[in-house]
Amino acid sequence: MRPDYRSTAAANGRLHRRVAATLTNEHPSSSATGAGVFAWRPTLSVLFWKYVVLFVGVIGLSLVSNSLIEIWFTYRQDRAFLYRLQKEQASSAAVRISEFVQEIEGQLGWMTHLSWSSTSLEQRQTDGLRLFRQVPAITELSLLDADGRERLRMTRQEMDSVDSNADFSKDAKFNVAVANKVYHGPVYFRRGTEPYMTLAVSGARREAGVGVAEVNLTHIWDVVHQIRVGETGRAYVVDAQGRLIAHPDISLVLSNTDMSRLAHVIQARADPSRDSAASLLAINQSGERVLTTYAMADPLNWLVFVELPEREANERLLASVKRSIFVLLAGLFLALCSALILARRMVVPIQMLTTGAARIGQGALEHRIMIDTGDELETLGRQFNDMASQLQDSYGSLERKVDERTHQLQLANSSKSRFLAVATHDLRQPLHALSLFLAQLSATTDQAERGRLAGKIAIAVANMNELFNALLDISKLDAQGLQPNVSDFPMDSILKRVEITFLAQALEKGLHLRIVPCSRWVRSDPILMERILLNLTANAIRYTAAGGVVVGCRSRGGQLRIDVHDSGIGIAADQQRNIFAEFYQVTNGSRDRRDGLGLGLAIVERLCILLNHPIELQSTLDKGSRFSVSVPKATASAPPSEPTTTSRALDPLPGKSILVVDDDALVLEATRGLLENWGCLVIAARSGTEAIEKLSEAPDLIITDFRLADGRTGTDVVEQVHGAFHSAIPAIFVSGDVEWPVAQEAGNRSHTFLRKPLSPMTLRAAMSRYLKAKVQV
Repeated sequence: MRPDYRSTAAANGRLHRRVAATLTNEHPSSSATGAGVFAWRPTLSVLFWKYVVLFVGVIGLSLVSNSLIEIWFTYRQDRAFLYRLQKEQASSAAVRISEFVQEIEGQLGWMTHLSWSSTSLEQRQTDGLRLFRQVPAITELSLLDADGRERLRMTRQEMDSVDSNADFSKDAKFNVAVANKVYHGPVYFRRGTEPYMTLAVSGARREAGVGVAEVNLTHIWDVVHQIRVGETGRAYVVDAQGRLIAHPDISLVLSNTDMSRLAHVIQARADPSRDSAASLLAINQSGERVLTTYAMADPLNWLVFVELPEREANERLLASVKRSIFVLLAGLFLALCSALILARRMVVPIQMLTTGAARIGQGALEHRIMIDTGDELETLGRQFNDMASQLQDSYGSLERKVDERTHQLQLANSSKSRFLAVATHDLRQPLHALSLFLAQLSATTDQAERGRLAGKIAIAVANMNELFNALLDISKLDAQGLQPNVSDFPMDSILKRVEITFLAQALEKGLHLRIVPCSRWVRSDPILMERILLNLTANAIRYTAAGGVVVGCRSRGGQLRIDVHDSGIGIAADQQRNIFAEFYQVTNGSRDRRDGLGLGLAIVERLCILLNHPIELQSTLDKGSRFSVSVPKATASAPPSEPTTTSRALDPLPGKSILVVDDDALVLEATRGLLENWGCLVIAARSGTEAIEKLSEAPDLIITDFRLADGRTGTDVVEQVHGAFHSAIPAIFVSGDVEWPVAQEAGNRSHTFLRKPLSPMTLRAAMSRYLKAKVQV
């Protein structure tokens, strides 16, 4: 029978449309016109702009965060710098004012160093004139005898008065000066304009009398006028009553300005000795917002204020904000340009594939898809081109081999379907790999594979736990939350534990570890001292490839120097200070966890500072290093008796009733399972109320989370159980809190406080300690 070429061509056209529809997300029944291409372009547009927005959003968020952080630190640094500058200026001015007054006191003291019987009145007048020349601030001088009567009065504006015998024996300037050797009178204003104060100095002997000077305080103007803070900052002085006595604008002083109602003056007068941690934000007498800092001029109780307008203080901050905005806009513009380029490079090949597939599906078999990306999309394009070539060849020989070409087209259809499946599989590989990694442990039934995965998980958890504990140690040391328990103990006990800990590790590396015995006793915290030596020895073995490590002690007077020698890589002189910093490792630039975390020496230095044990380092590059810790010696005493083998071997846990309280269901279930594996009888509850309901008798031990729901704590649970059974039951508090007050609160109730993450052996040791004591009782 003659083949039907028209039906074959129709079948080929349907095949082409199905291929094109598969790649353009069209239904196979869609028409073979260009509508499929135009219907897909909005999807391309969404994909294009999705990549653009994502890229710009990530870059923009980073830039905004960086700008905000920079602005915040600029603000803090500027405020701290201005405070230090203002504080220095105020303190300097206060010192200079005090020196100004003390210099007048010293000059006035020369007028009363001789008794009236040993010097003539003319000589005292001569001394008074000399004093007027040396101290221009003194406008009036009075010399009183031992009975408080005025013998001589000299003034710059009036005639001198001799032997007026005016009685000042009851005045404060005479009585206080005789009692305290010096008298500083309150500030007063002559003629309501010029500030003055009365200064009286008593002689070393009573018969020398008292010298009284009236001091013009306008001379202090030179001190405050020279102070410069920024462009418009200024300084001024107020007395103990809050009246202005020195100001760059002298007219404010001459008008007897009262500043006692200003908030910052009230605060300073209330506690003039208080040293604020930052400048005060206040309103000055002109109604302007200013940053002000003050200092007190002793012994006058005057306050020196240095202020700077807030608008000037914020100029650098505003400049930083403008600069950050400019950088942000520039960064966003560059990010937008980069996003457009990158998105185009990703979307254009997909669009070319779509357009080419649509044209081939419409019958343009001579069309070729030209993609040069070097990836899977280029491979897919070549496959489409190959398909088009095959279809074109099949059309050319359609009349000669209809049946053969029909069969070939069917094979091609099957081949393309498999290809599309493989291509889809390859495109899904990254997501599929992530799913497999997450599902491996739960899906596998091979015990060996499960053990391997469990081992890797255990190693990861151990590494995280090691890092967490190291950081927690550093945090506690920096926060002074670790208190040493100092006692006398033999050094050899720690040296033996160091040898037991590292001997196998040293032999595994082919190193010789030598621990020199020591009979000396030292005074320190044995646990922290052991931690120091363990870290130093571990560090020495880690960085020693050949040779060995020697740990020994040398007597140096009242100190015992403990040395850790190694024949390792040594440390260059310019790096010897850096090795005590966190996460610093001399030869571990790649941060390989097998070479440690880089926290051991940082912990050693902090522990040495805490214990007041000096640490020294001597090292030669490629020859080795010696770390030395000096510890105070102690007098040897009888060693503590060792517990018997029977008491150590006895396991007190099996059969004990343990109450476990935790509001986290997973933690509660995990703790229950662990304790039941140890043979304990476990009563699990999520609150104290639930625990009371489940308990029929008092448990042997309580294990509770410290922070529970609804603001309740583990101490509340213990009190509930104690109140219900009228029995003091020991408790172990477990919590992730690191603040000292939490641990202190638990410790005040004679219980144990353990921090998360908690190893099972630590928990078991704490439980055994309580339960052994209960068995012995």
